Amino acid sequence: MLMRKVPGFVPASPWGLRLPHKFLFLLFLSGLVTLCFGALFLLPNSSRLKRLFLAPRTQQPGLEVVAQVAGHPLTREQESPPNPAPAAPAPGEDDPSSQASPHRRKGWPRRTRPTGSREEATVARGSGVVALRPQEESIRSSFDFNAFRRRLRHPVLGTRGDESMEPQSLVRTQREKIKEMMQFAWQSYKRYAMGKNELRPLTKDGYEGSMFGGLSGATIIDSLDTLHLMELKEEFQEAKAWVEESFHLNVSGEASLFEVNIRYIGGLLSAFYLTGEEVFRIKAIQLGEKLLPAFNTPTGIPKGVVNFKSGSNRSWGWAMAGSSSILAEFGSLHLEFLHLTELSGNQVFAEKVRNIRKVLRKIDKPFGLYPNFLSPVSGNWMQHHVSVGGLGDSFYEYLIKSWLMSAKTDTEAKDMYYEALEAIETHLLNVSPGGLTYIAEWRGGILDHKMGHLACFSGGMIALGAEDAKEEKRAHYRELAAQITKTCHESYARSDTKLGPEAFWFNSGREAVATQMSESYYILRPEVVESYMYLWRQTHNPIYREWGWEVVMALEKYCRTEAGFSGIQDVYSKVPNHDNKQQTFFLAETLKYLYLLFSEDDMLSLEDWVFNTEAHPLPVNHSDSSGRDGG
Repeated sequence: MLMRKVPGFVPASPWGLRLPHKFLFLLFLSGLVTLCFGALFLLPNSSRLKRLFLAPRTQQPGLEVVAQVAGHPLTREQESPPNPAPAAPAPGEDDPSSQASPHRRKGWPRRTRPTGSREEATVARGSGVVALRPQEESIRSSFDFNAFRRRLRHPVLGTRGDESMEPQSLVRTQREKIKEMMQFAWQSYKRYAMGKNELRPLTKDGYEGSMFGGLSGATIIDSLDTLHLMELKEEFQEAKAWVEESFHLNVSGEASLFEVNIRYIGGLLSAFYLTGEEVFRIKAIQLGEKLLPAFNTPTGIPKGVVNFKSGSNRSWGWAMAGSSSILAEFGSLHLEFLHLTELSGNQVFAEKVRNIRKVLRKIDKPFGLYPNFLSPVSGNWMQHHVSVGGLGDSFYEYLIKSWLMSAKTDTEAKDMYYEALEAIETHLLNVSPGGLTYIAEWRGGILDHKMGHLACFSGGMIALGAEDAKEEKRAHYRELAAQITKTCHESYARSDTKLGPEAFWFNSGREAVATQMSESYYILRPEVVESYMYLWRQTHNPIYREWGWEVVMALEKYCRTEAGFSGIQDVYSKVPNHDNKQQTFFLAETLKYLYLLFSEDDMLSLEDWVFNTEAHPLPVNHSDSSGRDGG
């Protein structure tokens, strides 16, 4: 009490501070709080904290699909996000093909899947399905996989019963042998080259090459559907796990538009449609977006090479001194790109390939033929070289398959196919003095009397399209398909190994044989057995299975090595000189077509599926196909 009466004494606050000190402390504290709160909005990496205080932004209408795909989270290795929608043209270059037309054709009908609980979307890793990230769940909701499977007219793997209860028939034994070959090829790749693009069986290592722009695992992607088809479940899970964990798209090299499309995108699409595993669909869409810069040309005809890092494009240097795009390359995108639109909702993929059709419909064709080289700048043919083999082949294949894949509504593709086939028959088709029917190559009116191994797919193609030809032409096309396939068989039968050369000639009294060493090699190609499979399904003539089994035996004898299968450099020598390469298409195509040749017709039924040019099955659009035209 005495102290409080002393003049000039100021009592302390309850905190032990005098009033002026208390005021300064509160002022400092309020400034500190203000500074910290402001940092939530001003510091560059504060987006996570902002979400505590700010309501989410409303998404712009029309961007849902792009956001779903482009918003896919980065992988552990910080995979670069894909380009949303079409890539921008190179500086100073307009892209007329990207301009929206006044009337857009409808894409395949989109189907919505009800959103289920997290438990429904997540299954234990051991069952083959991994938990989906939130962004992947939103992508999944745009496509009803179960409804798609119900629309198929046949079970994917056919209706055969439990094989363990079947008698050990000859056909079953043959099928099991082909399955063992696939298992051996895969196990050899896995042991010596897992993750590389291809196996080199002689040196027991892997090979990358430069064709895929830095992408890896080409053999894995190409093998997915074959492993599934043959019910090699453990091997399929190994392949799927690699795609989930190690298949990264943050690459920066130059890639072949054609090869990445048919092998990688085709393989991923078919794997999705066969299994419903979301990882395959997401990767296919993201990789498809990385190919879009190839279309940045004045005509919209894509160039053959795309740079994944810069987004630039160029034509192959050997294609008319780098001035041309190749018919078989830009003409073999239609099937895959329509499915990319179907699974992503992004119309840009379908618009790109429909524009290619538009250019080809408008341009004059010499005698109704399609030359192999086209300028992507001017839209003019650069050379009048026509071939149903290399450089041209799969363009014609994709016309008839576009018609079939559309549930026979794409009448534009149908008309283009039959018009082209008629021109080929008029100007390229020949019969040798020995009675062998073949399709020659045309160079400005002068014929080269040879066929490439690649052209041997045409027997199967013509058989596949015979049913929908004019009634008076159907029997003729079936017979033509059989005669061409017989000629290709002769190229095998007339070699010492019973395997066919890369090219064979009809001149100087020699027929269906190679005339020089540079054309005598065999690199495990599938085209001949592809035609055997289609002709078997159409006719059930046992000769096609007999011929197919001859190929199996020849592969075993001359191409099987200690560590995988290898091509050979001379089919006319019984002492094989191996080329040290197990091609990815051997697993994707050759073994798959052989397996189907010895299987029932409802396994991957042709009513439900078409095969891309790498033998990856893509489904026919059975649903709501009325009112759609042009693919």
